[in-house]
Amino acid sequence: MTNIENRIRELGFELPESVHPIASYIPATISGNLVFTSGQLPLLLGKITETGILGVDLEIDRAQQAAKLCVINGLAAIKSLIKDLDKIKTIVKLVGYVASDPRFVRQPEVINGASNFILEIFGDHGRHARTSIGVASLPLNSPVEIEMIVEIK
Repeated sequence: MTNIENRIRELGFELPESVHPIASYIPATISGNLVFTSGQLPLLLGKITETGILGVDLEIDRAQQAAKLCVINGLAAIKSLIKDLDKIKTIVKLVGYVASDPRFVRQPEVINGASNFILEIFGDHGRHARTSIGVASLPLNSPVEIEMIVEIK
């Protein structure tokens, strides 16, 4: 088990096998020394863990937890390509989509769930650029979807 996987376990999570896509795409791809993940949902054992729209039927803290699971699934997708998460040099960018009511403007707080979790896992190597976007809906009625770009050694 790698240092990164040990850290994930210390934080109370298990790294699953890469989540199988629900449509026509691959979970992650490599270009040069960068790995790009597809959008990751809060899936656990093939089932969505949270559903709903922020500002209507879901609170920020639950969406933040869902965002953490999106990160775990993104790391699983990355591991399926590079085999060892300790090969991650830095987290370059995170893009977070938040299913939200048009009046809801706290998308950055939701995506902080993912960003802060990445910092807990990777320390300074987890500092990243980020975008938080509010959208009308996401696949499977997910409240959040996360994409990651990481640099590998």
